[in-house]
Amino acid sequence: MSAGRLLVSALRDPGSLADPDWSALIAAARAEQLLGSLAERLRNHALPRKTTQILAAARRESAHQRTRALWEAEMARRALAPLGVPVVLLKGTAFHAANLAAAAGRSVGDLDILVPRERMAQVEAALLAAGWERMKEADGYDDLYYRRWMHELPPLIHRDRDRMIDVHHTILPPTARPTPDARALIADSVALESGLRILAPADMVIHAAAHLFADGDLAGGLRNLWDIDRLLRQFDSAAFRAQLAARADLHQLRRSTARALRLAARLYGSPIDRGLAGRDRIADRLFEARLLARNGWGQPRRPLLRFAFYVRSHWLRMPPAMLARHLWVKARR
Repeated sequence: MSAGRLLVSALRDPGSLADPDWSALIAAARAEQLLGSLAERLRNHALPRKTTQILAAARRESAHQRTRALWEAEMARRALAPLGVPVVLLKGTAFHAANLAAAAGRSVGDLDILVPRERMAQVEAALLAAGWERMKEADGYDDLYYRRWMHELPPLIHRDRDRMIDVHHTILPPTARPTPDARALIADSVALESGLRILAPADMVIHAAAHLFADGDLAGGLRNLWDIDRLLRQFDSAAFRAQLAARADLHQLRRSTARALRLAARLYGSPIDRGLAGRDRIADRLFEARLLARNGWGQPRRPLLRFAFYVRSHWLRMPPAMLARHLWVKARR
């Protein structure tokens, strides 16, 4: 069994593990940023002493990341409060802020927020005044590329806390074929006691699917798919399934959402709506192979397949002429 599939099996059904290759399992989990999630899934299982120690350390690190993520979100809230702008937390920070099941052991890197596009300049100015700094050269190619073609500002980093924030105005680049309804994402978001907001449950699933299948090259995709599995299990109901289908259509992301459901069911046994997911596709096997491309050292495998998905991710983001120009500029550096 490959290390990637071993990791999936351990997350899906920890009780099925029978004297596995613990080194390969931990290496794959660490590479996929799922070590904390694995530690939570194996919390009450008898394990070798060394494995127990590693997973205990992973739980401590996950708790530390949670504290840092929530503090960073609070710092952003304080910086943006005078603007009166809705601030929607995305990804891991949102899961932790709302105490969702997906937060159990979830690693968190950057702070990702969604704000109205027409307020982006004000939001950026407020963050710069509060200690965040630009990471890209002002008016350089990367800076202009973000501002003109991407769905977020160039990344900012706080000069004292060394923490990054990504400020989004929607969930896919404007050059991508689907055009999610950003106003609906914000209008239907859910308020937390802190004053911050999170996406509605169906939109959280759709955002994870978009990030995985309509935007990225599937690097770290097992974690995104694990998020989707946790969300589907927590919110599963007839009403949620109907809402998920309706919102996928609204955001023009039915295809990506359907693929996310099929692969979540194939790998993690997630409860899904077959009416939305549709029948399995031959191409699903390629996506599955890409997601599981890890060796026993946690290193990526299948270089040609990974390169093909890298090219695919850029192809989805922008028209051919723009893609050619972008790759030419990158290649000349």
